[in-house]
Amino acid sequence: MDYATLKAFKPSEFEGAADGYRTMGNSAQAAREHIENTVATGMRKSLKGEAADAAHKQLQALARNFHYTQTECGVISTALNGFAYDMAAAKRKLEAAIADAQADGCRVNDDGSVAFPAGQKPGAEKPSEGGTVTGSAGGTETSDALERQAANIHPNPNYGKAMGYANRVADALKEATDADTKWEPKIRALKADDDLTVSGSDWKDVTSDTDGVRGAADAYLHTIKPPPSNDWPQDNANWWNGLSEEQREAYVSMHPASIGALDGLPSAVRDDANRIVLAEQRGAKQVEYDAWLKKEPEHYRPYISPVTGREVKGAMVPTEEWRKWDEKRKEIEGGYQGMDAIQKRFDTYTSESSRPYLLGFDGKDMGRAIVAIGNPDTADNVVTYVPGTFAELKSIDGDIGRAERLQAQAEATDPTKSTASIVWLGYDAPQGIATDATETKWADNAREPLGNFVQGLEEANHREGGVNQTLLGHSYGSLVVGETMSMHIDLPVDNAIMVGSPGVGVDHAKDLNIPPDRVFAATSDHDLINLAPPVARDPLSPKAWWDTFDDHTIVHGTDPTSEDFGGQVFEVPDGKWPGEGWETMPAHSQYWDDKPLRSLAGIVTGGKP
Repeated sequence: MDYATLKAFKPSEFEGAADGYRTMGNSAQAAREHIENTVATGMRKSLKGEAADAAHKQLQALARNFHYTQTECGVISTALNGFAYDMAAAKRKLEAAIADAQADGCRVNDDGSVAFPAGQKPGAEKPSEGGTVTGSAGGTETSDALERQAANIHPNPNYGKAMGYANRVADALKEATDADTKWEPKIRALKADDDLTVSGSDWKDVTSDTDGVRGAADAYLHTIKPPPSNDWPQDNANWWNGLSEEQREAYVSMHPASIGALDGLPSAVRDDANRIVLAEQRGAKQVEYDAWLKKEPEHYRPYISPVTGREVKGAMVPTEEWRKWDEKRKEIEGGYQGMDAIQKRFDTYTSESSRPYLLGFDGKDMGRAIVAIGNPDTADNVVTYVPGTFAELKSIDGDIGRAERLQAQAEATDPTKSTASIVWLGYDAPQGIATDATETKWADNAREPLGNFVQGLEEANHREGGVNQTLLGHSYGSLVVGETMSMHIDLPVDNAIMVGSPGVGVDHAKDLNIPPDRVFAATSDHDLINLAPPVARDPLSPKAWWDTFDDHTIVHGTDPTSEDFGGQVFEVPDGKWPGEGWETMPAHSQYWDDKPLRSLAGIVTGGKP
């Protein structure tokens, strides 16, 4: 970067370009939302048949294109603002050096050198002629000392001043050169394929682009106040409200996962951010899956009889290499099944009341997701369902289905009120009944995040008089709900429901910090959870197991369906017998059948079962 280029550089032109890309991204977002919320939903409600299905697939592809455009425009806008910020800082240093030199009787030449006038040191017989000096950037302690010595020796007192200004010019030019060198490959990388198909590799590139820009734009991003470290929902909301639109969009483009996880922010904001994360992680999984398919080894080999030791003519068996390959293939496939189940909701909803919102997402390890059916920010009633043992991202389809059924039944129960129904898989659930589920550590780790989430719903929903909130825990999820409510004295929860519960971590309904008559529990007679005893004090003693088992104790405390617990017990069908339909615990999953579902909806809408 030379002197003339930096002097003529206009950061405002790049900031203007950034605004243009931001506007383009907003237009793409508006187009995507119009397709998803108006065109596609209207088509699904009114049109059927092969032509409608084909048109719907094209709309989905178009919406994905707009989503990709929106996301990349956000990244480009932040990159241009980051480049302009770095260059503006260098230009300010250059302009300050020029102004100071002029005020001191020196002149910065077109090549960046500094001319100084004639001058006379005290005691000298005559003035010394003026001259020109060229500075150097990044002086060291040694070079600075040498320059001071040269200035003291030089007969012209203006020489030392000019050298200082020349060094400042050189420093500014180096800073601009460094910025240009840093940003050139980052900005050049921000380009898409020349086709109309947004593939998994395209979304993987978005992740790479974002990482690159985020690292380069650290100085610019540090001008944006970060979220509060305490992660308290009200503080999060105040932080968000204090940002400008440009700052908000820059933060979302660079930190979508962080924004998507912030309790207290509007649901639409969290949904937008988390859908970026979903698209990026789904794209990465697709790239991984496609690459693994190309590594498929030979599938079959001839079968060798263990009796004769000879090849059995016409008999083939899978090779061991193929078995291992297929096991890994299924593992990768399972990693995106839950993602596809979530995306399916965005592709199939038919009304604003059943519109999905992705309020949390992380595809790593077992995976986590928080999916709302209906907007919690505008709903009169909000129910948050916490699933239990064996819950994980790849099987979330069934849990979202439960939330959908409850939302529909709640609005049918009270059509005058709107209800948002949420599945909260915001924790790592236990994955074994006789092992993990007997421990409280999973619930211990979940109670603070769930509490913050519920507080965040209240903060984002500014309905006069507050929103009617219900926590619904199933199986081990009821322990999560119980621990969360008992730990938070003033949690904004109006109703608590425990179904198929192994205990909620407290001995009495009043310990949940809401009126006991708004604590409801039910367990089917044929649910095997009824046979789960409390943990024995001496696990090696059969008598100890028997002595601790009575009609009101269970794995994690007092059975919430017992009279001793003091809550409200509602009736549910007996359910299927264990083993019926080749299921081990079928009754444990029947709390969303028609009759119990009506009871759940009655509670959620503020009434009785």
